Amino acid sequence: MRRRSLCALILLAAIGGAQAQETGYIGSFTWRSDDPRLGGMSAIDLDASGTRFTALSDRGGWTEGRLIRNAQGRITGIEAAPIRLLKGKGKAPLEKGRNDSEGLAIAEDGTAYVSFEGAARVLRYRDLAGPAENLPVAAAFKKMRSNAALEALAIAPDGTLFTLPEQWGKPDQPFPVFRLPPGGKWARAFTIPKIGEFLPVGADFGPDGKLYVLERQFRGILGFASRVRRFTLDGTGETVLQTPLGTHDNLEGIAVWRDAAGSLRLTMIADDNFRFFLTTQIVEYRIPD
Repeated sequence: MRRRSLCALILLAAIGGAQAQETGYIGSFTWRSDDPRLGGMSAIDLDASGTRFTALSDRGGWTEGRLIRNAQGRITGIEAAPIRLLKGKGKAPLEKGRNDSEGLAIAEDGTAYVSFEGAARVLRYRDLAGPAENLPVAAAFKKMRSNAALEALAIAPDGTLFTLPEQWGKPDQPFPVFRLPPGGKWARAFTIPKIGEFLPVGADFGPDGKLYVLERQFRGILGFASRVRRFTLDGTGETVLQTPLGTHDNLEGIAVWRDAAGSLRLTMIADDNFRFFLTTQIVEYRIPD
């Protein structure tokens, strides 16, 4: 039985790799470091060139650096600063139990916003190395499950924040997308239908002005599958990428940008859950407009 299962996994991975190539797979890079805080990477933000990045872990850590690319635009290396801890309102790091940082969105002026899964909320950082500022908390946030709350966060060109929970209500209920305009209050913008067993774990606005939502499915020994859907702000959506089980590790963060060839590119980062059998992987796909 073990040999049969292993053969099935190898075959599934091979099929998945072939299908990935057909959908615009560019490449994967495994991020290794001696930094003991590297792990649990749940969000990534890229500049317009796809080179400078900021990454966030789910233990309140963050780093920034540069993706080294070859002539074909594939990632061949990473230069990153040591991982530092997000602060609370003062100089001390966020307290354990309130530091489960999951979503990252950076405005054009460099202001960073971080969403949290445990105590569901969004904090604002004028500087990620500085103190946090509290944003309003929607009443709906207080009803979210502590380990399945605000996984995904994105910022629109006009500065409006969008967030959604990993799980919501009954199994067949759609996921609510909440919006916070500058200086305003949280309100439900629209819902996205739940299709299959995929759950939202990351989000970003692309250069086309659409909201891209990264979703994850986990099936035990068969591994993870990933899906990316994009939505207009009236809730109309389409699937732009879906990978078979076992193709990649636990992809949780997404950045959407346009490369030098003019193509839309998805850059996604995997959370290794600080487990030796998972990797901190950065995966890239090219998708049609």
